[in-house]
Amino acid sequence: MSLKATIQQDMKTAMRAGDKFRLGTLRLMWAEIKQREIDDRCEADDDLVLHVLNRMVKQRRDSIAQYRQGGREDLAESEENELAVLQRYLPQPLSAQELDALIERTIDAVGANSAGDMGKVMGHLKQQGDARVDMAEASRRVKQRLN
Repeated sequence: MSLKATIQQDMKTAMRAGDKFRLGTLRLMWAEIKQREIDDRCEADDDLVLHVLNRMVKQRRDSIAQYRQGGREDLAESEENELAVLQRYLPQPLSAQELDALIERTIDAVGANSAGDMGKVMGHLKQQGDARVDMAEASRRVKQRLN
């Protein structure tokens, strides 16, 4: 079953169970996916759905940090709950060792040897399109490795 179909099925299940919070989050996900389909004039495949979900996760993490900075724990907690629902649909992220190995292979592949080559490394990592790569963590590790 495709990721889009899974989300749709889970929406129906949450509706039947009366789980309003989960249903609301799933509807947000569905709306973002449908908007992307309309914008791109295409049917969403798993890669597109993962891209949309990753963007939503990033937005939630940014919101959590801003709410905590502003002393709004109630809103931060709500965002964390939405984040938990979103993360159920994402693949398991790479372990630290797997990420380090991928970064090493990428650095070797592009011939990077200084911090000035960070853009090439990150571009290559992004092109690989592995949804399991946390690009923020990868960026931190690449910067550390190249310095």
